[in-house]
Amino acid sequence: MIVCIAEKPSVAKDIARIIGATSSRGGYMEGNGYQVTWTFGHLCELKMPEDYTQQWRSWALSSLPMIPPRFGIKLKDDDGVKRQFAVIEQLMKHADTIINCGDAGQEGELIQRWVMQKAQPTCPVKRLWISSMTDEAIREGFSQLKEQSQYDSLYMAGLSRAIGDWLLGINATRLYSIKYGQPGHPLSIGRVQTPTLAIIVQRQKEIDEFKSEPYWVLSTIYRETTFTATKGKFLKKEDGEKAFETITGKPFVIDSVQQKEGKEQPPRLYDLTSLQVDCNRKFGMSAETTLNIIQGLYERKLTTYPRVDTQFLSDDIYPKCPNILKGLKGYEQLTAPLLSKKLPKTKRVFDSSKVTDHHAIIPTGVPANYLTDMERNVYNLIACRFIAVFYPDCTFATTTVMGHVDEVEMKATGKQILKPGWHTVEKYTATAKAETKDDAEKEVTLPEFTEGESGEHQPTLTEKWTTPPKYYTEATLLRAMETAGRMVDDEELRAAMKENGIGRPSTRAAIIETLFKRRYIKKERKNLIATPTGIGLINTINVELLKSPELTGIWEKKLRDIEADKYDPAQFINELKQQITEIVNNVLRDNSNQKIHIVSDEELKKRIVKKKAETKKTEKQKATAAESPVGKPCPLCGQGVIIKGKTAYGCSRWREGCNYRLPF
Repeated sequence: MIVCIAEKPSVAKDIARIIGATSSRGGYMEGNGYQVTWTFGHLCELKMPEDYTQQWRSWALSSLPMIPPRFGIKLKDDDGVKRQFAVIEQLMKHADTIINCGDAGQEGELIQRWVMQKAQPTCPVKRLWISSMTDEAIREGFSQLKEQSQYDSLYMAGLSRAIGDWLLGINATRLYSIKYGQPGHPLSIGRVQTPTLAIIVQRQKEIDEFKSEPYWVLSTIYRETTFTATKGKFLKKEDGEKAFETITGKPFVIDSVQQKEGKEQPPRLYDLTSLQVDCNRKFGMSAETTLNIIQGLYERKLTTYPRVDTQFLSDDIYPKCPNILKGLKGYEQLTAPLLSKKLPKTKRVFDSSKVTDHHAIIPTGVPANYLTDMERNVYNLIACRFIAVFYPDCTFATTTVMGHVDEVEMKATGKQILKPGWHTVEKYTATAKAETKDDAEKEVTLPEFTEGESGEHQPTLTEKWTTPPKYYTEATLLRAMETAGRMVDDEELRAAMKENGIGRPSTRAAIIETLFKRRYIKKERKNLIATPTGIGLINTINVELLKSPELTGIWEKKLRDIEADKYDPAQFINELKQQITEIVNNVLRDNSNQKIHIVSDEELKKRIVKKKAETKKTEKQKATAAESPVGKPCPLCGQGVIIKGKTAYGCSRWREGCNYRLPF
């Protein structure tokens, strides 16, 4: 008998249907020479400290560091888990062959290997490796089963990650909770969560320490077009007013008109992080919600495997793309122009060297029916992105007009879309409304200007204030985790830095949720705010290794190298053991007796109210300062603008007889 083991009951039923195991049994399906069973995600876990020795049951500094001589696993303490494992164990004991049908990724491999390690089968084990759950993909996968040994390095990477998280998480959590915490309130420390919290706290520190300063911008309106002084902002109001007076009443002259054409390539296909970023930015979805939705779409055969960090397709997918496009019902207006000719094949989309286990997230071509609004939003993004990569570049013209008044140089720029190209796809769906509105605002068409022309204009001097950095949202935090805390806008550079990112795409959502559960961060609208407890924890940690995004990124790179069979997992674990020992000794030497204050919900609410009141007061002060009449139209004659004199504000046309005056 061939025993297949999947990661979820729903996946097992799909596999059983394809291979003919149609008879339902207790905990498995049977038929056609197969028995198909399942786990519920993790049935097994690493043993806890007290499972090794009773001395580690109590939290005491004298027990640290806790480093087992050999790590072991155990079944989770759950009656349902124990019943299902008993079924799996019996099936494996009598199996001729086992097929590992777990999710095709590091976590899926770890889940199944631990179950088999616990059940101890003696028969050969094969591996089903597929990127989508369509009937065709399952059949193709069963016709091309792999030897499980081909994925030993994948398992070792997952095992090393789990052991590393155990070593650092359990030791550091006990260490800091006993040393700096309060009874009954443990301080959670993690290999990924603590550096992530440090990113948020550092940004918040920059915001809190930021002092807003006023500055003034000189501009003028000529032929309904706003020109801005190229000199930039004035840090002193007097300098701005002097420049304003210089250009008042003098003609505006056009010096040059330059037009330059440019191209904008289609965006890359989605990996999990970029999909989570867009769903948060466009729909306000949390990273965890997006992951749950895309996982559901995958299990319903509508999209490919989601837990990926590549934005490329392997070359063998190219011949399948026309059929996928044909299967996208409701998108015929977009796909018809593509299907009438041969699809373009570019390295920006198809590059087997950039694909390891799985390719980018794309639709499967199976009709997407009966979706909820949230599912439809996510599916639309994936479908439209897949269509867009086959569309031509968007071409546009950028116009730069230079002019001057007296000796003050002025500049205006405009952008005009010449051929929308892939923008046609972005503007097609309702899900892109917010983005297309922004794009429309960016497109500014200037009137025709002629070099040497001149005429009257209306100058203004506008007071503005410097603004602090923005709080992280889940979207920008995911990008920061992807690049180890460095904000990188360039798509190519960001892709190159992924190997040193914090965490894996599939775990980042859970890390953010953990920070919420620990009350280290909270959300105000879309902004992620560090709580006093979170700030206190980061300020207390003086071991850079625990909170440095860069160092954590180095760990992540080593784990990726283990997966690629380029780094020794034993060396990784030994390095961590040594680092944990150094961390414990470092903290034990601290005689400061400082404690981290755990903030209650009530106290947190009071601090939020106080912060909002302070913000409102600051905004009111800015608004009052911005009430200066300088640059505003004269209420008396309506032709001049207000300027500042020695003793009062007055109209710029005072030489022409306007007597408007306004005392300071």
